[in-house]
Formats: sequence, C-alpha cells, structure tokens
Amino acid sequence: MASTKVGHALAKGLGIKLNYRNELNDEIRRGESVFSSTTADTYVEEEPTSLEWVQGVLPSGHDLVQYTRSLFPFTHWIGSYNLQWLAGDLVAGITIGAVVVPQGMAYAVLADLKPQFGLYSSFMGVLIYWFFATSKDITIGPVAVMSTLVGNILVKAAKTNPKVEGHVIASALAVIAGCIIAFIGLIRCGWIVDLIPLVSISAFMTGSALNIAVGQVPTLIGLSSYFNTRAATYLVVIDTLKNLPNVRKVTSRYDVAIGLTSLFLLYAIRSACKFAAKKLPSRQKAIFFISTLRTAFVILLYILISYLANRHHKAKPKFKILGTVPRGFKNAAVPTINKSIIKIFASDLPATVIVLLIEHIAISKSFGRVNNYIINPSQEMVAIGVTNILGPFLGAYPATGSFSRTAIKSKAGVRTPFAGVITAIVVLLAIYALPAMFFYIPNAALSAVIIHAVGDLITSPNTVYQFWRVSPLEVPVFFAGVLVTVFSSIENGIYTTICVSIAILIFRIIKAKGRFLGKVKVHSLAGETIIGDSGKPIGSETNAKSGGVHEDAVTRNVFLPIDHSDGSNPDIEVAVPYTGIFIFRFSEGFNYPNANHYLDQLTNHIFAETRRTNLDHYDRPGDHPWNDPAPRGKRAKALVAAQHDRPTLKAIILDFSAVNNVDITSVQQLIDVRNQLDRYTAPSVVDWHFTNINNRWTKRALVAAGFGYPSIAEGDSSISRWKPIFSVAELGGSDSAAQFAETTGNEKELKAARTQEQERPFHGDGIHADTDSGLSSGDLKGAAVKRLGGRVAVVSGLNRPLFHIDLTSALQSAIANVQARVEFEGRGGPDIGEVP
Repeated sequence: MASTKVGHALAKGLGIKLNYRNELNDEIRRGESVFSSTTADTYVEEEPTSLEWVQGVLPSGHDLVQYTRSLFPFTHWIGSYNLQWLAGDLVAGITIGAVVVPQGMAYAVLADLKPQFGLYSSFMGVLIYWFFATSKDITIGPVAVMSTLVGNILVKAAKTNPKVEGHVIASALAVIAGCIIAFIGLIRCGWIVDLIPLVSISAFMTGSALNIAVGQVPTLIGLSSYFNTRAATYLVVIDTLKNLPNVRKVTSRYDVAIGLTSLFLLYAIRSACKFAAKKLPSRQKAIFFISTLRTAFVILLYILISYLANRHHKAKPKFKILGTVPRGFKNAAVPTINKSIIKIFASDLPATVIVLLIEHIAISKSFGRVNNYIINPSQEMVAIGVTNILGPFLGAYPATGSFSRTAIKSKAGVRTPFAGVITAIVVLLAIYALPAMFFYIPNAALSAVIIHAVGDLITSPNTVYQFWRVSPLEVPVFFAGVLVTVFSSIENGIYTTICVSIAILIFRIIKAKGRFLGKVKVHSLAGETIIGDSGKPIGSETNAKSGGVHEDAVTRNVFLPIDHSDGSNPDIEVAVPYTGIFIFRFSEGFNYPNANHYLDQLTNHIFAETRRTNLDHYDRPGDHPWNDPAPRGKRAKALVAAQHDRPTLKAIILDFSAVNNVDITSVQQLIDVRNQLDRYTAPSVVDWHFTNINNRWTKRALVAAGFGYPSIAEGDSSISRWKPIFSVAELGGSDSAAQFAETTGNEKELKAARTQEQERPFHGDGIHADTDSGLSSGDLKGAAVKRLGGRVAVVSGLNRPLFHIDLTSALQSAIANVQARVEFEGRGGPDIGEVP
C-alpha cells in the first residue's frame, strides 16, 4: 500500500528501526510442527494497535444514545409508576418534609445565614434531585458539615469583604462548586471518589460531628455571645468551661432550661421507641414514625412554650428565638458571580467540593448495598451539580446528601426518587404557611436538634476496633484526621486523612514484595475420603499399605511461597520447582514505582542461590570489577567450594496474575536485569517465561522488549534445540468429545456417589477430580490423539511460545527447554552451560 511505503520511507529517514524485534516469525510460521501438535489448529496472536485502542475509547452512536438516556434515569422507571409506589412515596415524602423543615432552618443558622435560606436549599434539593437520581433513598439538602464550612467562609468574609452579603457569597459558592461537580459527572469520572478511602470518610464524619456538636453547646446553654463558637474545637471547649459561671444570668437560665430539656427529650423519645419496638413488634411501623417525627414534636412543643412566654415580649424576648422568617422566596434572583466574590472562597473551594462529594456518594453507596440496587457515582455527581447550580436562583446555598434524613427515608418505605417531589410540596407549604410560627422557635432548641442529628455521625469504638482488625496501619490515619479536625479545622482534617492515605498507598506500592514459589503436591479430601480415589478413605487398609495415601490417589501440583509467607502450614515442605529454575510472583502490579524494588529482590535471591555458569570468567584478579573483587587465601577456596555446590541459573518464570499494565520504566528495568543475568550465565542465556498475562497491551510491551519468544545464545543460530510446550483446548460444542466426556463423567460420578452413600454414608462423596498432568518434558505430538477425541487448538499464540496460561504449563515448558538444551549439547552443539 502507498501509505505503508510512505510510512516506511519516513521511518527510514528519521532513523526509526521498524524491525527491532526478533520474534523468529519466519521459523514459527514456516515450521509450525516444531511448535504445535499435529492435531492442533494453529493460532498466531496479533498485537493490539493504536487504532484499535482509539476505536475502543471513542463512543459509538449506540454509546451516545445510552449516555444521553443515562443523564435522565427517571425515564427508565417513570413509565411503570403505580399507586402502590405512590403510597410508599407519600408516606416517606411527608415524613422527610416534617424532618427537613426544622433541620434546614437550624443548619442555615449554622451557616451564618438567615433561617429561610435553609428552607430554600431544602426545597430545591428535593425537587431537582429526582430527575437525575440513581438512588431512591438519598435526600439532598442542607447538611451540618457543609453548613459549618459555609459559616466559616462567611465569618471570614464579613471581616475582609463586609460590603458583600453572606447569602450572595454562599450562592456563588454553590454555583461554582456545582459546575465543577457536574463537569466531573458529565465526563463520567465518578471513579474519582474511589481515591478517598473509607477510613478518611469515617475520620471526616467523626471529626466534623465533634466540631459541630461542641460548637453548638454554647448556644445550647446560652453562652454563644461570650466568645467565638467557630474557633477550633479545643478552644471552644476551653472557652465554654471558662464562661460556665455566666449560665446563672437570667437570659442564659432560660436557654439552658430549653436547650438541655429539648436535647433530653430527643434522646428520651428515641430510646423509648427502641424499647417499645422490642416489646411490641406488631407496632413497629407506628413506633418508627413516632421516633422519626421526634424532631418535629420537640420543635412544636417549644414553639408553644416560646409563644406563651414571649407573645407579649416580641421586641425583647425572654430567651433567644429565631425571629422573623419571611414568607415565600424573597431572595430569588440570578446569582452574582465575579472575580472578587470567587477570590473570597477560592481557597475553600477544594474542601467544599470534597465535602459535597464524599458525604453524598458514601451515603448513596451504603444505602444502595443495603437495599439491593447499584448507584452510578458519575450520575450522582450530575445530580449534585445541577442541584447546586439551579438552587441559588431561589436563594439556596451548597447542599448535598444527608445521612440522617436518608436513613429515615429508607426506613419509611420509600419506593422511588419521586418521593422528593412530595417532600418539596411539604417544604413549599412551610415556606408560605408557617413563617409566623417559625418566629418563636428557640435557638437553644435548634442547637439541640443539630447536636442530636450529628451524634449519629460519630464512629463507634466497635467500628474503630474492626478497622484495627482489618488494617492496623489505617487506624492511626483515622485518629490523625479526628485530632486535626478537633485542634485545627474540618478542612485540614479532610486534607490530612486523604494525603496520609495516599502516602500509605504509594508506600505499599513502592515497597511491594514479590514471592518465590515452590511446588507442592496436594490431594483433595471430603471428610476422610480422597476425592477421585474411588472413595477410599485415608487410613484404610489399602491406603495404609502404601504409606497412608493410595498410590492411585488423584494429585495435583500447586505453587506456594517457599517461605510460607502466605500463612500456609510451615510443616509442609515446599519443593524447589526445578534446579536452576525460579518462579517469581508479583504482588502489587509491576510499574515504575515498584519495578526496581521487585527486581532487586529477584536478583539478590538468584545471586544468593546460584553461581556463575563460568567460574573462570575472570582470568586475573585485576580483571574483577571493584564491586566484585577476587577472594584470596582460605576465603577463596571456601567460596569456590561453596559455589561449586550451587546450581547455575537456567530459567525464570514470572507470574503476572497481579499485573494488569506495565510501563516504559518497568519494562526497561526488566531488560536491564535480563542483560545482567545473561552476563552472569554467559555463554548461556536465561529463559524468561511469563504466565497469567491478562492484558494484550502488556503482552505487546513485553514482546517489544524481546520477551515471549526464545533467546538465542551467541554462536547458536538454530532454534532446533527448543522444545515448546503449548496448552491446547478442544474446540467444544454440544457434539464435542469434551462435552461427551463431561456428560459421561458426571453420570458416573453421580452413580458412584449414590453407591458410596449407601455403603459408607460417613466417608464423604465420590466426587471425581481431573488428574494433574504432572511435569513433563515431552512434546504434544500424539497427546491430543490419545487423550482428546475431538479437534483441538492452541490457547495461546504460536508466535508467543514463552507466554503461558498457568504456572504448570510455564514450568513444563521451562523444564522441557532445559532438558532440550542438554540433549542439544550432547549431540555436539555449542557448550552453553550445564544442568547440575
């Protein structure tokens, strides 16, 4: 083709070597009988191409249609909406509406905003979310942590930019954060939240709950006017204790009475409902709604008390009350966004985005697992983003998913996301019909509501203990996040846990240790019966004569770490796979951070266990390099004697089961080690076998580096000594020999199992396991004819003879080629080493 010729000419002009590999393709394709069974269909594996990768990444027309529809998940279920679903959504929606109204106003005060902004945020959150929701349980609205962050921003802005109103800044923050999150969701990068581990989320929730609860205590007991309640948590505790004598003042006495009694009532009602649910299981549904609506009951009670105490003292109430809440959407307007406003909260924007994301995604994933459905994190980001973009047009500030309201909604029996519309109607009624009543809400009662709500976010000691059991290293991360939050701020606590968790992850990757594997022959037992041994139990007369295990017992080879680092029984002797052959398994991938650590471990072990192929590699002591000086005297004799007892290095098998991708650095370091070991084994070469490679691009990278096909020693231009071992499989089908054999075998096994059950009911079943082929240096010729009745084909490509499907086939191939090398030398081939 003309394009190919142009490409070759251009490559030649630029000095690019297109044929930089030596795959022995000509010999492989021409002499297939050398590499395959005569009964096996041939297969040559093609490399993936850049065009193929691009085509896999670019969306097709069908993908675009599916993407567009995925932006509006309600289209998948709205057509099936029915009265039964409506009944469940009505109950859940009204219940959440009764909870979100007082909570929304309380959180607005926490955000240093007027109460109505909490109602605006609550309305827009529940109204918009259902269009984009993939979770039926989530309730979007004001939350304690986000409100605290907004409050901190507005308190600082009041000092640096006093002319800019707080709600204007809050609305601009919501729009900017919403745009960022919506963009992440639209490009379907929801996986980004997976970078935040559970321990960081738990630390963030616990530290934030402590920060918020401690900050509300001064308001609860009437001391909020004496010091800064938004300082670091430990400072708030100190200032609260210092100002406790002021509680005896008249105004504070009423606040203390209302705050403590309301908090006591909230916990008392919940405890009583838990006790009643155990004693009266038939009334659990009614008890649940009583418990759920406890916030509304308590607020209504203290509104009544406040009204009776202050109806004649509106101008100067006896204790702090909420005050005027305007009717309707008085702050509806286009959000004001400009550079000067963005500068106010720019440094807090990352923390805002993180809080909006982790709280919502963590909650939605948790309830999705509990209620057996899967959420789409990217689509949830779209929902959060759109909510925060449109909400400020009615005066809303940043909102996200609420843990407490979501839990209530789930238990209330919500059926679909449409319950949010019901909640929005309840909030709308509150905005227009109840502002006069809201005037009398005591501030101390709202603080009690906040403390009670965030109390459930604190991680219990039992959960921390479970963290310790699972991963002790991460528990200090949890406490670090909590302590930084308490002694500094919520934002710094978030950054601390995320950064430390990422640092631990990187350390684990860099310091990953591979495992050298050995061979163990195992039997499978069912009770006392060896599976596949005609049901003969261990300890029977037949087995006793043969040393405890019947000679015909089915066995198979497994590969375990030689040092038993996996926790396997140390009394089991793990045999070296074969003299001069090493099996190395990667444990944490194989990329540039850990490649050097892995390969150092590999070479150090090999140098300690083997010797040079040619001990007379250096003619004179002065020829030795400085880092490998020639030994002298007795030490020289002892070293020579010790080295003579060691085997020479013949082959290395790398288990890539934990490797998905490789990079230039890791492959180049592998090339360097290959060259280093080839010098160590000169004039022979090391055979490199690979197994369990699951990625075509990884294969392409290794082939580009010269792996996957035989290496030829200097002076040996023939591949005739190579004895490749290929894995073959029957082509299958309902009429294949494999299917017939499987059916016949199943029938025999079932019949044998029934017979054994009648004769020896306590000696297990007679399940038959396939026998392991063992390690053989023979080729595949004739094997397929004898053992397989149908047509077979090789599993891996003939042009990749050193890429294997499992460790057994890799070891078989390595042994076969070592022995073939000996046979080749015996026929007068070049002397390229010995097999001890």
